[in-house]
Amino acid sequence: MLKIENLRKRYPNFSLSCSLEVERGRVTGLIGKNGAGKSTTFKAILGLIFPDGGKISLFGKDVREFTLADRQKIGAVLSDSGFSGYLTPGDVADILEKLYERFDKAFFAGQLKKSGLPRDKKIKDFSTGMKAKLKVLAAISYNAEFLILDEPTAGLDAIARDELYTLLREFMEEDEERGILISSHFSADLETLCDDLYMIDAGEIVLHEDADVILSDYAILKTDPEQFAALDRQYVLSVKKERYGYRCLTDQKRFYVENFPGVAIENGTIDEVMRMIAKGEEA
Repeated sequence: MLKIENLRKRYPNFSLSCSLEVERGRVTGLIGKNGAGKSTTFKAILGLIFPDGGKISLFGKDVREFTLADRQKIGAVLSDSGFSGYLTPGDVADILEKLYERFDKAFFAGQLKKSGLPRDKKIKDFSTGMKAKLKVLAAISYNAEFLILDEPTAGLDAIARDELYTLLREFMEEDEERGILISSHFSADLETLCDDLYMIDAGEIVLHEDADVILSDYAILKTDPEQFAALDRQYVLSVKKERYGYRCLTDQKRFYVENFPGVAIENGTIDEVMRMIAKGEEA
């Protein structure tokens, strides 16, 4: 559905070079710390910046050749964008109806009511969570085939994040041909939403794995110096020195469970994997 091949963008203090793919019917997460390159990647897909090289195709077509009809099939939420605070959700509906041929005004109105968003209240008086809900509702209300969501839950509490993720699950359940590319600081939340995850660090993709595989096969090994010296490190991806000894990341948990019973082993989480790859040293 979306295919990025060797996308390159250079700034004075940052360089992006990445490739990734989102298949139809899947939710793909892009994770990484601030400044890693997530927003740059999203803006390149949307044509908001011009890459220095590489190719981006969506719906089987080069995005540089997109027509207005092609762009109407994309829903987008960017972390640094939103609606004017002097508009109301009712005003937003009127604007979207004129911009998008497939805008479903009845669906939008129903979702406003379901989400507890007042139709006639000015957006400047909304809470952070209410504004985030409105942006996502707008993106899913014109029958888009592909969503690009850059930090849609930033600044939200756990309940508000869960409500937004429920909206996205319902969006995907309605049509198996849809796809989503989403980034989030709350990496743990993506464990239940995403089918697969890419991790970006310093402008480069350093990991791509199915979310289920990370949760089932990745693990943290905690060893003292003696255990570390005797450890078979062929399946250790990164190592971090700690006060008690060493912290090791592996993608072969079963191997160490069966062969090193004396080593403390913790299940891997997306946050743990991200920290170990970003801050650990190669084995």
